[in-house]
Amino acid sequence: MRRVADGGTALDPTVVAKLLDSRERTLPLDRLTAREREVLAHMAQGRSNAAIGSALFITEKAVAKHTNNIFAKLGLQSSDDDNRRVLAVLTYLGG
Repeated sequence: MRRVADGGTALDPTVVAKLLDSRERTLPLDRLTAREREVLAHMAQGRSNAAIGSALFITEKAVAKHTNNIFAKLGLQSSDDDNRRVLAVLTYLGG
């Protein structure tokens, strides 16, 4: 690192490039697989796990697994105060 005279600052160009690179910034929905996004889209339509499974030709157990993965990837922890399904749909609608 170089010392800068007169109170200025020096930034490493590699660090700056990484900060500005849009590929380095990930939106929460980008963390989801295509199937998880499909499940979330059906959740946003107000469908139950059984209805989602029927529409996507997967078991209700598979829907529950995808839903839990969605919650984890969106950082939605289990809570008595919040409904993770609603929060996931809000993320989907806003994202």
